Amino acid sequence: MGSVCTGWVDCTPRRPPIRFYNGDLPGLPDPRVSIMSTIQTTQLDCGAVCLVEPIPNVSSVALNFLVPAGSATDRPESDGVAAILSELIFRGAGGLSSRAHSDALDRLGVLRSSQVGVYHLRLTATFLGDRLDEALPLLIAMLRRPALPADALEAVRSLCLQSLDSLDDDPQHMVMLRLHQRHLAEPFNRHGYGCREVLERCSIETLREAWEARCRPGGSIVAAAGAVEPAALARGLDRLLAGWTGQTPSPVELRPPSRGRFHIEKDTAQMHIGLACDAPREAEASSTLERLAVGVLSGGTSARLFTEVRQKRSLCYSVGAAYHGGRDHGLVSLYAGTTPDRAAETLAVCRAEVERLGQGVRPEELSRAAIGLKSHLIMQGESTAARAAAIANDHFRLGRARTLDEISGLIDAVGIEKLNAYLTTRRFGEFTVATVGPRPPKEE
Repeated sequence: MGSVCTGWVDCTPRRPPIRFYNGDLPGLPDPRVSIMSTIQTTQLDCGAVCLVEPIPNVSSVALNFLVPAGSATDRPESDGVAAILSELIFRGAGGLSSRAHSDALDRLGVLRSSQVGVYHLRLTATFLGDRLDEALPLLIAMLRRPALPADALEAVRSLCLQSLDSLDDDPQHMVMLRLHQRHLAEPFNRHGYGCREVLERCSIETLREAWEARCRPGGSIVAAAGAVEPAALARGLDRLLAGWTGQTPSPVELRPPSRGRFHIEKDTAQMHIGLACDAPREAEASSTLERLAVGVLSGGTSARLFTEVRQKRSLCYSVGAAYHGGRDHGLVSLYAGTTPDRAAETLAVCRAEVERLGQGVRPEELSRAAIGLKSHLIMQGESTAARAAAIANDHFRLGRARTLDEISGLIDAVGIEKLNAYLTTRRFGEFTVATVGPRPPKEE
């Protein structure tokens, strides 16, 4: 489920102060005030989908281009092609050299980045809305006519290998990547950094063929949020994408997941622990219930994991959990950082806290979790980059984009009885456990 960011760093504008309504639930946003506008969905002539959410009172626009060229689309013997392509598409496009293309975007103030996901390669750009007509052709050229120059391959290869090697210096990140790699089925378990052997031997011909085969409109999504007019963007895209055809096949499961328990030996002073279990997909009605339950478990310093594992027992310096609702699968993952001597106890207490959710939660716990989720929504609503990414993700996972009001309403609809009824039937099943440290934890 992890991914690697390459290219330029995408910066989010500073957000204005968040205002809260002190009504029936102190701290929750005022339900009487709409926190978003509408989302317009257009099927482009080429077959790609265009999603636009105009946001009033902002001057920037954020674009997300999702093309079906993620790590899962790499053949088993080519895991790493997507990682190289995500960087190589920045090395010139539309007949412009790498320097000329980069300078043209810089003059327009376009902040851009790329990211390898499981299903898609994501190209993001943020700039002033009144520069859309000038910036859009330069960005589309990266998808339709990237230079993919042979003389840039070695430099890009070196960058990708450095990113892969950097995992050795970040054991917390490493343990979560290896956890997902073990818990999910091949090829959906790939992390986006690629395999060393593929990165080292991949040729420019292979890369060009892969881009031509995968960068197709069928399965592609263009999402925009901010100072943008939906009809104008759709017209511009139809003009620039004329003649773009084809569809990339969706990846299919190649091998079932390994799961179980495994250890990566590394000479560290800390022990890094990751746990994972299956969870509802985003499209399932229980996804909001799952998200709130995980908020009770890990929604801040008052949440159960922080209180029980860190504060009461002083077992670890860092602990937290997250719910990941995907299109084809969902999971809950948990991380804890501790010492080798206390690793077994930390692991046991973390698992016990997850299981204890089945006994139900208290009203004040649900209230705190809801406040946390809705505060996140408010912050997301003030960021054009966050909204563009969110509506693109929603469309891929659900087949449609949700407004912030709709998501807020789903949270509001969950009462304590509904959540506890769900938790009494929730079975977390067997945990996949990954550890990184000097020695594996002793069996509990």
